[in-house]
Amino acid sequence: MSRVLSVLFFSFFSLFAVENTPPKVQWKPYSQALEQSSKDKKMVFTYLWATWCISCRTMEKNVFSDSTVVNILNTKFHSVKLDVNSKEDIVCDGKRKTVERCFFDIWNLNGVPSFVLIAPKGLSILTLTQTLEAAEMRHLLKHFLNKEKEWVQE
Repeated sequence: MSRVLSVLFFSFFSLFAVENTPPKVQWKPYSQALEQSSKDKKMVFTYLWATWCISCRTMEKNVFSDSTVVNILNTKFHSVKLDVNSKEDIVCDGKRKTVERCFFDIWNLNGVPSFVLIAPKGLSILTLTQTLEAAEMRHLLKHFLNKEKEWVQE
């Protein structure tokens, strides 16, 4: 009887802990996201951040934990998180450069947090540098999805 109660007690609290776990964005490696995007035609949502960026930490805590934002990013986009200071080579708009050089030279960004929306053909559709609240991000993502057919041409 004691063993059964222990199992039930553990199961109950395990279930409770899982339900209270905040949702998480399923960030993918950049090259994997581009490859999958070319096949399933979903856009790539790229979030550029830096370890020293206080606004980025705030967004991670308040925006990228919002259940609606997480659901949209995980189901409607291929989501990528790139450190703006990274020396990793990626292909941005058909050119192989480091993340840092893509940030400055190709995407013409100048601050973080920044976002780049990439079409299935691998070309950037738009860029944005701005700190957003969860409601603003939800609105922005829904706007992207409404414009998807216009932006993503075969």
